[in-house]
Amino acid sequence: MHIVMAGASGLIGTSMSAAFRNAGHSVVTLVRRPPASAAEVRWDPAAGVLDPGALSGADAVVNLSGAGIGDRPWTRRRVEELFSSRLGPTRTLVQAMARADTPPATFISQSGSGYYGDAGNTVLREDAAAGEGTLPQICIEWEQAALMAPPGVRVVTPRTGVVFSRSGGALGKLLPLLRLGVGGPFGNGRQFWPWVTLPDVSAAFLFLLGSPVSGPVNLAAPEQADVNTIVAALAHALHRPAILRVPAPVLRTVMPGLGEELLLYSQRMEPAVLTAAGFAWQHGHLADAARWVAGKTSAG
Repeated sequence: MHIVMAGASGLIGTSMSAAFRNAGHSVVTLVRRPPASAAEVRWDPAAGVLDPGALSGADAVVNLSGAGIGDRPWTRRRVEELFSSRLGPTRTLVQAMARADTPPATFISQSGSGYYGDAGNTVLREDAAAGEGTLPQICIEWEQAALMAPPGVRVVTPRTGVVFSRSGGALGKLLPLLRLGVGGPFGNGRQFWPWVTLPDVSAAFLFLLGSPVSGPVNLAAPEQADVNTIVAALAHALHRPAILRVPAPVLRTVMPGLGEELLLYSQRMEPAVLTAAGFAWQHGHLADAARWVAGKTSAG
């Protein structure tokens, strides 16, 4: 396939573009600076500028654009940036598709597990209602923007969970503490995190490229786990204790909004669509994922 990618420079995008190329696909990435090679095309998503010719003849467009949710405090300006850095690129891609001579057959546009808000112990399949809060609103508008793609384009909106990687990502701040033996759960630790490893995110997008699936797709491992269980598994794989709990009031004070929605909200997400479609996880079990994060396996 010929694939055009937006947001390819981030943690997930770097892994995914490599996975696509390893599978034999050609990948062109959209960049905001002068192109460094023929595999890059310049665009200005904030201004809505993208040559429709860049998408003509592409089999698929993959959109990972968006400022990091947990990178900085949620000031009013930062929240506006979280919205605009997702909606601007998505709308620019959709508008370019509408003007392209041959629109892509498939548009996979990232969304997030934050769509569901704080859902406690309720098992969340793709037909579950959206929650309330900043992240649900971002995801709702993000998905709606993607669904404005021209008729005939298959739109997939993966609601990606908490991505485990060996560096950076969701575990970027927690892993160094766990390695030192001074990490621990957030709040009471009974909130569910819909975890998934970085290699499985790339593999799932690769799977979705060649699958007839459309609409929302829960992208998380099939084994559901709360934060207590996740932190215990990681600490065990690292051979370290994990006894220093971070109380919820402290998180709310230190990370207003961000700490609440990102770390304390509970999303017991079930990957019903991926399971039904026959996707095979590399790290479907938490113990396997923790060993991979700890560098105990060669996979990924």
